Amino acid sequence: MKYFILIPDGASDYKIPELGMKTPFQAARKPVLDCIVERSIVGTVSNVPEGMIPESDTANLAIMSYDPKIYSRGRSPLEAVAMGLELRDGDIAFRCNLVTLSDEGDYEHKIILDHSSDEITTPEAAELIHAVEKALGDDVRHFYPGVSYRHCLIWNNPPAYGDFMRPHDILGKEIAQYLPDEPYRSIMRESYEVLSSHPINEARRARGLRPGNSLWIWSPGGKPSLPSFYDKWGVSAAVISAVDLIKGIGICAGMKVIDVEGATGNIKTNFAGKAQAAIDAFMDGIQLVYVHVEAPDECGHRAEVENKVKSIELIDEKILGPVISYLDGCGEPYKILYLPDHPTPVSIRTHTSDPVPFLIFESDTEHRGPKTFDEDTAADSGLYIEHGHELMGSVVSEKALL
Repeated sequence: MKYFILIPDGASDYKIPELGMKTPFQAARKPVLDCIVERSIVGTVSNVPEGMIPESDTANLAIMSYDPKIYSRGRSPLEAVAMGLELRDGDIAFRCNLVTLSDEGDYEHKIILDHSSDEITTPEAAELIHAVEKALGDDVRHFYPGVSYRHCLIWNNPPAYGDFMRPHDILGKEIAQYLPDEPYRSIMRESYEVLSSHPINEARRARGLRPGNSLWIWSPGGKPSLPSFYDKWGVSAAVISAVDLIKGIGICAGMKVIDVEGATGNIKTNFAGKAQAAIDAFMDGIQLVYVHVEAPDECGHRAEVENKVKSIELIDEKILGPVISYLDGCGEPYKILYLPDHPTPVSIRTHTSDPVPFLIFESDTEHRGPKTFDEDTAADSGLYIEHGHELMGSVVSEKALL
């Protein structure tokens, strides 16, 4: 038995006026998905436990069968693991976004315009983070470049900290009331002084692109630890994603992590390359392949309605279709689990904790599913999984959904 898990991050949404009061799932042309849904188990699932923040670390931990209430320690430690960084005793990892703040006013009264600095390229971002490390790093804290706008601060025995605001939750707002306590506030302010006039940012402005002119520190956590996925389920597994967070979960769970050239974490990612990497993993004997696609989530954060629809269509055409064609030719049964981790509605540009639609397709079993896959048809099924970490067991074992 082979298992294909496909995660269109943040794809679930509310009905959108520009789409004729349809969701992106309802507006998208997705013939492959709508073909298999008619033979699938369909329902909704909550991947974010009540009282927890709807973040991708929480939701993807749940999908991979790890109860977030037990195993969630923040996203940055997982990203640090994927970056090859060793967390020692006393080390705390912090996510550092390269964000775009408005030029006007003093630091506290600037507006946060973009949590991703126009999806800054990884090489540009690396130069900026190196500049921050040179200016602000010391014996106990260091800044490390990651992918695009996503970076890491590791601080050994850092000063006490309270809550940190997620930058994608406050787009378009003045930052004063959302800044963290000292000394983290001062580090962010000083990063603006380092980055604002950096040659990389001057060049970006000249090209009409937003600068990465400040760090935004958030999501602290210590060294993560997860039980082995293979030990839990007796199934070998691989994970394919452009983002360090998902790779980090895979590493901690003992999964094989597969990098794909041209995987960017946005609408310009190498969709076809992810499909081929999944096929290659199956050919190498991996039983379960977990493919995560960040593009719909980024489109939601950026309020890009057309691109969110397009990302769902590209996932269908360039990932789901080719992988199914391969699996059909293998001569053995297979299962597909398809679901977003959480919604990222374009109307609010951030994550919500709402249940998401899912389907389980079994190649050797006929189920009676709806004609299309979307939020409404999934809800109409009446099947609701309250605890997302229990869903995987229904795919890789004989555990019943009800």
